Amino acid sequence: MQNLFKSRDSMLTWKDVLRFVREGTPPPGRRIEKSDTEWQQILTPEQYRITRLNGTELPGTGQYCSIHEPGLYQCICCGEDLFDSSEKFHSGTGWPSFTQPVKINAVKYLKDTSHGMWRVEVQCNSCDAHLGHVFPDGPPPSGLRFCINSAAIRLVKSSKENFK
Repeated sequence: MQNLFKSRDSMLTWKDVLRFVREGTPPPGRRIEKSDTEWQQILTPEQYRITRLNGTELPGTGQYCSIHEPGLYQCICCGEDLFDSSEKFHSGTGWPSFTQPVKINAVKYLKDTSHGMWRVEVQCNSCDAHLGHVFPDGPPPSGLRFCINSAAIRLVKSSKENFK
């Protein structure tokens, strides 16, 4: 799937995220659709609760909170590449945090007004799995913090020599 960033130095900003919330995210390269029964058959109860029912892990409980190994983080539901481990950082929030997705159309951005606040939910753009939220309080240069539930992703490890 082609990278939709203009160049290697281009990155998403909060302004881009807000535009995608208003106008829609660029379409994914592929769509994966399954019934609730099919999702329940392939996911653990916790993965199903997080990804299909918009659940949230308790802070600090996810398996990827403090792992910083090279590799790609994929959607637990459909296997789509979502985040590169080189974009992961310790946010101190209790959830794995990333500054950028692997490509501009890897995740979908939706307005979330639940719990009496305004946030931006992020979902896998290929299968609509709930991943977490994105906030404008991340580190430079993007200033983004993708706050992701560990149960929604899996790390496919690779060596630094083979992973660029």
